[in-house]
Amino acid sequence: MLPFLILDDLRRLLIKIFRKKQVIKDQPVREAEPISRSEFLVKAGLVAAAVPLTSLSWGIISGAYDYQIRRVNLILPNLPKAFDGITMGQISDIHSGSFYNKTAVKGGVDMLLAEKPDFVFFTGDLVNNLTNEVREYQDIFAKVKAPLGVYSTLGNHDYGDYYFGKDSSPAKIKNLQDIIDVHKVMGYDLLMNQNRRLKVDGEEIGILGIENWGMGRFPKYGKMELAVQNTDDLPVKLLLSHDPSHWRGEVLQKYPQIDAMFSGHTHGMQFGVRLKENQWSPVQYIYKEWAGLYREQKQQLYVNVGYGFLGYPGRVGVLPEITIFTLKST
Repeated sequence: MLPFLILDDLRRLLIKIFRKKQVIKDQPVREAEPISRSEFLVKAGLVAAAVPLTSLSWGIISGAYDYQIRRVNLILPNLPKAFDGITMGQISDIHSGSFYNKTAVKGGVDMLLAEKPDFVFFTGDLVNNLTNEVREYQDIFAKVKAPLGVYSTLGNHDYGDYYFGKDSSPAKIKNLQDIIDVHKVMGYDLLMNQNRRLKVDGEEIGILGIENWGMGRFPKYGKMELAVQNTDDLPVKLLLSHDPSHWRGEVLQKYPQIDAMFSGHTHGMQFGVRLKENQWSPVQYIYKEWAGLYREQKQQLYVNVGYGFLGYPGRVGVLPEITIFTLKST
């Protein structure tokens, strides 16, 4: 609305200056205008302000917990036969410190469990800053179980950097250890620069997970050289890495053996448009890969736009996501 009010103020100022330079004599009286210019500009400003205000308000009321299931066929040419058709779920960016509706959060978890995925990835940001934020929701997310396991990694918010600063104080170290302990209590296999062998009917694929690694101002705690150790014999390697900028910043350049990487972090800025064929969000001017599936040569990246929210307590157009992948060889 402000640009309209400023425009009206400028208009008034110019008229005042102009009138001082002229002596107006015997000017005919004009009929009253249906609406004055000032009134028009103010009302136009109100309309302009109402559109985003209404959409953002609706995003809080309706969008924050409107969980959407996205189904993706993930083609992995080297996939062992035993894994062909197996399903995997992914959630990301829970941000439990932002929640205000426990029933709705549980409803999203129930949606994931109803899909009965064979294994599940959680790709980081369990909290906003402190471990105690998740206490009230720990039992809900502990219900996420799968026959072949639930695998997780840390996001940039899980380290406490935004609360304690970059220095490693005793309180910060304890907070991080508490986060690690919460993953264990919930039954999540937290991968911190580590890997696991997932076995089905005698055949194996690799599940790799690293600590947060981000371009720009985000810390690079991840160590890929540790995560890939002793995995050369595995035909397929799936990587959990919270920040999608890691894919272009390191994985594509140095680790061609990674078949697919799974990330979150962007939230799709919690605002935008996601259609079947096209999508748009302001976050795309910051992150080249920000939502959905990306391919480059023989490597793939999937960016989940998140389960929770941060800052603005809602979502407009880019709704909270539960992703269900079907692994296929062709």
